[in-house]
Amino acid sequence: MDRGKSGLHTKGRPDFLRMIDIVKTGLAKFSAILVYDVSRWGRFVTINEFAHFEYICWQNKINIHFCAEQFVNDGSMPSEVFKLIKQNMASEYSRELSAKVFAGQCNLIQRGYKQGGPAGYGLRRMLIDEHGNKKGILKKGQHKSFLTDRVILILGPEEELANVRLIYDLFINEDKNETEIAAIFNNKGIKTDLGRDWTRLTIHQILSNEKYIGNNVFNRTSFKLKVAHIKNPPNEWVRAIAVFDKAILVEIFDKAQEIIRIRNYRYSNEEMLRDLSKLYKKHGYLSGVIIDEANVALSSNYKTRFGSLLRAYKLVGFEPDRDYRYIEINKRLRVYHSEIVEQIIDQIIELGATIERNPKTDIITVSNEFNVSVVVARHLATKAGSSRWKIRFDIGLRPDITIAVRMKSDNEEILDYYIFLKFDNCQSILKLSEKNKVSLDAFRFNDLSYIFYLSERMNLEREYQ
Repeated sequence: MDRGKSGLHTKGRPDFLRMIDIVKTGLAKFSAILVYDVSRWGRFVTINEFAHFEYICWQNKINIHFCAEQFVNDGSMPSEVFKLIKQNMASEYSRELSAKVFAGQCNLIQRGYKQGGPAGYGLRRMLIDEHGNKKGILKKGQHKSFLTDRVILILGPEEELANVRLIYDLFINEDKNETEIAAIFNNKGIKTDLGRDWTRLTIHQILSNEKYIGNNVFNRTSFKLKVAHIKNPPNEWVRAIAVFDKAILVEIFDKAQEIIRIRNYRYSNEEMLRDLSKLYKKHGYLSGVIIDEANVALSSNYKTRFGSLLRAYKLVGFEPDRDYRYIEINKRLRVYHSEIVEQIIDQIIELGATIERNPKTDIITVSNEFNVSVVVARHLATKAGSSRWKIRFDIGLRPDITIAVRMKSDNEEILDYYIFLKFDNCQSILKLSEKNKVSLDAFRFNDLSYIFYLSERMNLEREYQ
């Protein structure tokens, strides 16, 4: 049952959950559940989750027998004490295993071996054996088959390397920002290594990732014990210097980092308003898109510093027309949609899954197992000042999962996510307010960890070595 699945959570254990659902109905045709030992019930991070599912069985008069344990699970004080100890041991084993796996990964990084994820544009993954002999280039989605094999990065086709150097040249010498460079590449019909259009994010990754100067960097993000994805500060990154061939000279890379650092410089209020005033005089109007495409502080920084973009606009004498703002917001949300889809795809690929993206519909197929559609719901204010969101579903496409991204009141930042399954919704349009029925808010999430959890591929070699 649920072979090769982690016991840390139940989300990746459909057979276990199906069994619990049968127990809940009270119509189970069995009176006992046989479990090999306590750890097979689950190595949950907290013992509360262990007890929760056991209580459901007890409530429906279903006994649980741990066959390999030395105690009888009869509810007596000695058995409860022994079981509690075993539960903590199972949980602690997961923590120790996580620490050992992390230490092993760090060791491999320091030795110059790549750990998971795609190579990136202009680079390729080379498979080598235990003696360092090259065995061949891995294709997209292909993994090593032997425990002793390793993966390193090598330079890719010269055409892609020339485009990587062009990106740096445009950024450093032509003073083009990431959005402008992406537009140049898209107009030329150049695709990314995954066959997709370029975005601000994909350009920025090339300009900021140290693998292009031969460095091997690990632990920029983590998902330990499958609790939550977090971004780690640079001082926690694991780095091996100059272990791969360089696609870009270190001096050129450092110049790009200096430009990025300057652009991220913390402007004073006076400097930000001065730049905003210059933009207003140049264009005759202002919008989030115009600000983000200029070499000034980001629109989100203006919002944070002055409370809202509208307030910042007023401080430089700009009074936006409502209809015009509606057009600009829609334009901005189209950019957001593309960036969100790119981020989701990149994260899923890092977890070892394969991705197919339909260029016409933007439907994402994960490991040929399920389809995902992403929709962005703009914030709408009623005359009374209440908040509303309208979610439009791709009913004709019938995706297995729809991720609805709700925007905050300024339509500049993400508020939360609603994740709907195909059989949970049959409407073409769903209207949401600030407070909704429990039947709707049961699908609300603060992040996309659930989707990433469903997408993660289990590395049996890593789990059982």
